Amino acid sequence: MRSAAIKTGAALIAVLMVTGCGHSPPVRYVTLSAEPAAAPHASTRLQPVQLTAVHIPSELDRPELVTQTSPNQLAIHENDRWGAPLGQMMRRTLAQDLLTRLPAGCFVLPDAPAPPDTRKLVVTVLDAQASAGGTFALQASWTLLSGPSSHTVMTQQVSLTSGMASGDAAAQAAALSHLLGQLADRISASIVAR
Repeated sequence: MRSAAIKTGAALIAVLMVTGCGHSPPVRYVTLSAEPAAAPHASTRLQPVQLTAVHIPSELDRPELVTQTSPNQLAIHENDRWGAPLGQMMRRTLAQDLLTRLPAGCFVLPDAPAPPDTRKLVVTVLDAQASAGGTFALQASWTLLSGPSSHTVMTQQVSLTSGMASGDAAAQAAALSHLLGQLADRISASIVAR
């Protein structure tokens, strides 16, 4: 009888320990959003342009948000995650931003059928990091390609920074969204000037 009581007590303690240890913080998901254009569409008629690729660094190509804590150290935030693969979200958001900045009818959405004379736009994100100090930095380059042999028409690079209201996941997503809008401003201005 006493042995049964001890076994029952031990089982109850084990159940309580498992339920107590199994409680973890909730996972939070964030996404990117397009930024409204500061100026209306340019009225110039341009040869069509299609955003064909956005390449991101491997260390950012993960579901969790990443913060750079020192020049050679990253922190992975296990409970703060992107709602979709970051490269895909950046491509979608940048496409939405470019659609509102380039002249009407000149931007072809990614993966959409494109007219034969459509130029290709390839964006390479060299770095996109939130710092522990409260800023988000984006370094990117873009290349405009033309013709069946995809010869390079133009290559440009930019470094942009944005302050963050806080260090949480939503603030990081908002800062990156803002910087992608600024990147779209620079890209569209360079394409219109061509």
